[in-house]
Amino acid sequence: MRVWGANDRVNVAIVGIGGRGTNHLNIYSRLSGAKVAGLCDVNQAARERAQATLLKNTGEKATEYEDMKQVFADKNVDAVSIATPNHWHALASIWAMKAGKDVYCEKPASYNIYEGIQMLKVARDTKKMLQIGSQHRSTPFKIKAMEALHGGLIGKIYQSKGLCFKRRASIGRKPDTPTPPGVNWDMFLGPAPMRPFNELRFRYNWHWFWDTGNGDIGNQGVHQMGVARWGLGDPEWPKAAYSHGGKFAYDDDQETPNTQFCSFDFGGRELTFEVRGLLTGGEGMVFRPRRRGEAPTETAPAGNKAAPLNIMVGNLFYGTEGWAAMNDEGFQAFKGEGSELVLELKAERGPGGDATSLHMENFLKAVKSRNVKDCTDEIATAQLSAGLCHLANISYRTGHKLNINVGANGPTFAGDAEANKMLTRPLYRKPYTL
Repeated sequence: MRVWGANDRVNVAIVGIGGRGTNHLNIYSRLSGAKVAGLCDVNQAARERAQATLLKNTGEKATEYEDMKQVFADKNVDAVSIATPNHWHALASIWAMKAGKDVYCEKPASYNIYEGIQMLKVARDTKKMLQIGSQHRSTPFKIKAMEALHGGLIGKIYQSKGLCFKRRASIGRKPDTPTPPGVNWDMFLGPAPMRPFNELRFRYNWHWFWDTGNGDIGNQGVHQMGVARWGLGDPEWPKAAYSHGGKFAYDDDQETPNTQFCSFDFGGRELTFEVRGLLTGGEGMVFRPRRRGEAPTETAPAGNKAAPLNIMVGNLFYGTEGWAAMNDEGFQAFKGEGSELVLELKAERGPGGDATSLHMENFLKAVKSRNVKDCTDEIATAQLSAGLCHLANISYRTGHKLNINVGANGPTFAGDAEANKMLTRPLYRKPYTL
């Protein structure tokens, strides 16, 4: 096993160089503890763009790969940073760890519940670091806020709520076409069923098809789901889950819902979650009730030092003594019948304030220390946050409440064959099998 020096750089290969993968490239390029040693994508044009970006950032080029297995076989690569579509997260991470690589993998941890559990098992068997890209766990003001909540700032938390009110336009409809030159479509689909190439199933919009994505609850929403679990003290699997909603307003090719409500029963407390991709207002604003005969007002309650956050994408926490709101701009906690502001934290700005950079630095620290506890969102926690998203989608797709039994291999649903089938894929397309 390699012994790392304080100034050694970790040779990182980036697998998947679309929008998020380009962000990985730009961040690793400027981190002193890393060197971008490899660039892997099934799209030749993406590899070429990434090489140009890397050359501009560092004056150096990296080895290019079309097939991720070539990355994992390269002894010059210490770690991989995976930014593929969701349906590749588990297989890529497992192959990498079995080949001796540490892994930073984008959220959600997995495409389904079975995959998340397998990722955890392989991480433990191989003793490799597996950090999931839920950067809120490395964000200083959010860490401080959670310490305050867990310390009883608003009493005992009985409900934690996540909101994903992220505006999403209709994707429309497009016909199947021949695969563009330079794209390995078979490898892009990987474990998913083979289908003709369609532009809507490629760049980003793969999120909205069940073969490859999990809807916005498993896209943007898994961040807020993880924060909601964090607020409750990171409980494991719930006793029951229920979700309903639909794809409203649009007539297009999207399969996943754009409006979804979910509830998870943790026994004496609950976690709720909402997705709204259509036009909507936010939540979290609180105003003093008007007394009889009083003119309407939009001022904050007396004693408050700031207007409450209006949450569109973020979290709300409800305790026996008050409530709190959090988004990427800051955190506010209110207490008592008059909702008095008792704590306000603001997001850091400038050097050191980028959450993803901090999260990747945290990953590099764990790679060198070989201590899994150094990871702020390691697979053991992250697969549970993703698992709640998957439970919600299973309930939504079956149309009924799930009563959950938890065993050594994770959750199952007694007497519910339809839901149990959705714990994994019906079939993994060879040779892309777990």
